[in-house]
Amino acid sequence: MNEMRRKLTTIFSADVQDYTRLMGADEEGTLAMLKWSRDAMSRLIGAHGGRVINTWGDGLIAEFPSVVEAVRAAVDVQNELVGMNAARPAEGRMLYRIGINLGDVITEGDDIYGDGVNIAARLQASAPAGGIVISNTVYDQVRNKVAVGFDFLGALTVKNVSDAVPSYAVRIGDGVAAAAASPVFPSPAAAAQETRRPLGPKARKMGSVFAVIALALVVINLLSWQGVFWAVWPLLGLAFASAMAWVRSQNRFDQRIAGLAVVGIGLVIINLLTWHGVFWAIWPLLGMAVAAGLRWAMRG
Repeated sequence: MNEMRRKLTTIFSADVQDYTRLMGADEEGTLAMLKWSRDAMSRLIGAHGGRVINTWGDGLIAEFPSVVEAVRAAVDVQNELVGMNAARPAEGRMLYRIGINLGDVITEGDDIYGDGVNIAARLQASAPAGGIVISNTVYDQVRNKVAVGFDFLGALTVKNVSDAVPSYAVRIGDGVAAAAASPVFPSPAAAAQETRRPLGPKARKMGSVFAVIALALVVINLLSWQGVFWAVWPLLGLAFASAMAWVRSQNRFDQRIAGLAVVGIGLVIINLLTWHGVFWAIWPLLGMAVAAGLRWAMRG
């Protein structure tokens, strides 16, 4: 007989939004997506030091010894699912809701029970499709350790729990739909290797396309040379598009602040290329600096 014990742990609860509707529309396709997404979720949970405790229907419960790694795993899960859903129509996408809580639980064998689990499930139920909601106990531990933003949602009432639970929505860049499909928050043990990870096939292909177009423009400009290097402008446009695409593929930093930085650099370059003795770019740069500062100050 398994002995019952208590411990403090991080509980990760996930389920599929509108699972019944998806099954009604396409049983076989939905089951195939469920299997793929559950395998991906289990892999990412394990990569962050967690373990899957139980699965049922469209739901999954896992636990983590590290609160930070639990949130990183949740972000990675939502990011990876973007790739799965990208080619599907909006009504056929499988979107998960995730809730995370740090609390005291009762363990019996491989199972866990108690208010800590119930709170995680309630947070998950309150999350939007493709979103993550965490309790205040999680927020207190991760607010300065994970490169995402947080929006306070107020106190959440949980059945059979006397005190309401303050909760926060995790804000991932401009939202999960715009996030990259690859994991972006490596565990500390894998941090050095992660920073050297090569670009994915899609990113490499896009970079190659930009390089070919840029080379073609330079060659055309030189072959039709009339004393003006006009190719600098389309080259600048290509560089800007490439930089913004790269920014949108990252979640290791705030995408909006990084986007403002790219725009600012572009304005400085344009100012220098059209120099008439006036550094006019200082004024839009000042405005963007204020916007970036406010954005940074309001983060989690």
